[in-house]
Amino acid sequence: MKTLFAILLAAGAMQSAPALAESSSAKVPAPSPLLGSWAVDVSRLPIPLEARPKSVTITFADAGGAKWKVNVDIVDAGGSKINAYGTYALDGTAAPGQGSTIEADTGAIRMPVPNVLVLGLGKDGMPASTRIYTVNADGKSMVETAVNHNGVPVMRTNYFTRIR
Repeated sequence: MKTLFAILLAAGAMQSAPALAESSSAKVPAPSPLLGSWAVDVSRLPIPLEARPKSVTITFADAGGAKWKVNVDIVDAGGSKINAYGTYALDGTAAPGQGSTIEADTGAIRMPVPNVLVLGLGKDGMPASTRIYTVNADGKSMVETAVNHNGVPVMRTNYFTRIR
């Protein structure tokens, strides 16, 4: 009986060995197409020409440990440089932002699918804006849907092109 049990146990282990080998040699998922640097098309910004920034660049970088670095560089209409950045866990946990806090001082991110990132921003303990970044199938263009929470939600769409 012990011999039969040992044979059955060994046969079961041999049958599951290919599955174990498959799972341990499974391919690592491709990096998110969001990773990289993106420049906004300032000509399409829904604000008056004289108020438009000269440039807006956003960079998403893998910081390791299921965290991403988000960096925003803006050159405003007058030529002043503004930088806001932070490192955020992809699980939606809020973390403080750094640099400019004109628009936000806290952020949280989550990536429901590889080409979509949801960014929630807060300022002084209150919701500031929600931004949804979606990379198009071409991998070269990205759309940002932004909702500002200034008493009445205001929604706008911004268009980005990959620069790196």
